[in-house]
Amino acid sequence: MIRHIVLLRARPDVTDAALTGIFADLDLLAAKVPGFLAYHAGRNESPEPLERGYHHGFTIDFADWDSLATYAAHPDHQRLSSNLIAAAEGGIDGILVFDLPCPD
Repeated sequence: MIRHIVLLRARPDVTDAALTGIFADLDLLAAKVPGFLAYHAGRNESPEPLERGYHHGFTIDFADWDSLATYAAHPDHQRLSSNLIAAAEGGIDGILVFDLPCPD
């Protein structure tokens, strides 16, 4: 399994409601991408003050690297990515992506 982790440092003028709308597009992808197992999205609620401005994010669990590649190439992912980049402070510089292989 691959855990795809995306953290977002949103522009100050982007509301939580707008981000919730962007994250809702993950529902579309979950239904269309084989091997898209589960996702979770939302605002950071950690008591540790270490988020460094990355207050929102999501994780997606994929069955394997091929599933992640299918997701990355999907047109709905391209739209989601464009919306995230537009919402991020500094564009792409306001987004962190980390792909973590996890044991089954």
